[in-house]
Amino acid sequence: MKTHYLHRSPGEDLGEETPARIKGARIWDWMAHRYAAKPVPDENAYAHKLAVTREYLFPTANVLELGCGTGSTALHHAPHVRHIDAFDFSASMIDIARRKAAAGDVKNIAFRCREANNLCAADARYNVVLAMNLLHLLPEWQQVIEQIHDQLRPGGVFISTTPCLHAAPRILRWVAPVGFRIGVMPYLSFFSQGELAAAQTEAGFDLEYAWQATPQNGLFMVARKSC
Repeated sequence: MKTHYLHRSPGEDLGEETPARIKGARIWDWMAHRYAAKPVPDENAYAHKLAVTREYLFPTANVLELGCGTGSTALHHAPHVRHIDAFDFSASMIDIARRKAAAGDVKNIAFRCREANNLCAADARYNVVLAMNLLHLLPEWQQVIEQIHDQLRPGGVFISTTPCLHAAPRILRWVAPVGFRIGVMPYLSFFSQGELAAAQTEAGFDLEYAWQATPQNGLFMVARKSC
């Protein structure tokens, strides 16, 4: 019997299960419980990003979070919006997120096992799309930004945090592909802050806000789709 790593919900077609995608899902499944147990590395920075994001939320908002992990950010924002679709391609991450939502009796989040680069056809249904610490983990990160633009309603916002690894130690460029190939490290993309900003502008976004707590932190950005 075939094991499905990327599309576990009946009736969902999330694309071809290539060896690289299956390997990526296995790595994050393996890491899920340790990831869930880790404390937030910079609580003040995280609180700031939650507060800024909340300024863009409202009671009738529909939100999409890509790469939701174990659901912590979605659960923080759930009281302030109508509904959140929260996707991650790790089934173990989604299982933990669903248990957390059930424990908190949170009913307006739909946690689903789904890839970030396999969104539905453009129908501009979301007011806000979140991608927190995700884009640098994707080989096709520019394509995902374009898909996010398609998913947003006119005037909607894309909020992201992204470690830009262009300036990371050179050894990481050698270690990361090997680590991914043997199944002990996630895939990493190496791009600069300028390349990230340019990709959002080219996709049709207007950049509204950028903030970085320290040079070691990811770049937090808010970009708006033109009305």
